[in-house]
Amino acid sequence: MSCNSSEKEKVYNNEASKLIEHAKQFPKLVPNRYNVAFLIMNGTYNTELTAPFDIFQHTIFRDGIKAMNVFTVANTDDAITTFEGIRMLPDYNYLKDALPKIDILVVPSAEHHLDSDLRDTTIINFVKQVDKNAQFITSHCDGAFVLAKAGLLNNVVSTTFPSDIDKMKHMFPKLDIRKDVLFVHDGKYITSAGGAKSFEAALYLCELLYGKEIAQSLAGGLVIDWNIDKVPHLIIKK
Repeated sequence: MSCNSSEKEKVYNNEASKLIEHAKQFPKLVPNRYNVAFLIMNGTYNTELTAPFDIFQHTIFRDGIKAMNVFTVANTDDAITTFEGIRMLPDYNYLKDALPKIDILVVPSAEHHLDSDLRDTTIINFVKQVDKNAQFITSHCDGAFVLAKAGLLNNVVSTTFPSDIDKMKHMFPKLDIRKDVLFVHDGKYITSAGGAKSFEAALYLCELLYGKEIAQSLAGGLVIDWNIDKVPHLIIKK
């Protein structure tokens, strides 16, 4: 009896472990904050994801502002692997989970943003849907190709990774795509050259929302010398 009981207990514990293991954990979203979603997929580049993520997440450590809830979204529950090899579980699966209202969507660059990702209707349709109610849509590096494919850049000025600007112009010949700038802000769209300069575009949005003092404080916390006047950029005023 003792032996049988032990075996039953092992089976029970194993089943319980599986249930715990498969229970999805959603991030805790604090009320009265901006909800900032990062669109991730296999091949996402680390810097274009982590640079703005760090800047925006650090807003929770500043007093007297409407800080940001930051989280990731993908079209899968499986772990995604970045281009550089980091594996992470998406916070939300936008194909089946109930999503919070997204105030700011961040589209980091990914390995296949110039080809197969643009043929993935789940990605493009998600971006289109979020655009209807989002306050800002931002892209870094080749994330701009996703915005362009979704039709979001049809009537705005934009930019992308410097060596891919000509490719973007060829793929989307009617768009107004600018060179020699690190980011462009037109309406609710902010597109950036990406790479380490993703920090600058994120800091710009924080300065826009919170003012220069907070932006400089966020930059200082990450040992970044932030002065928007020294950053080549373009703001389209309408």
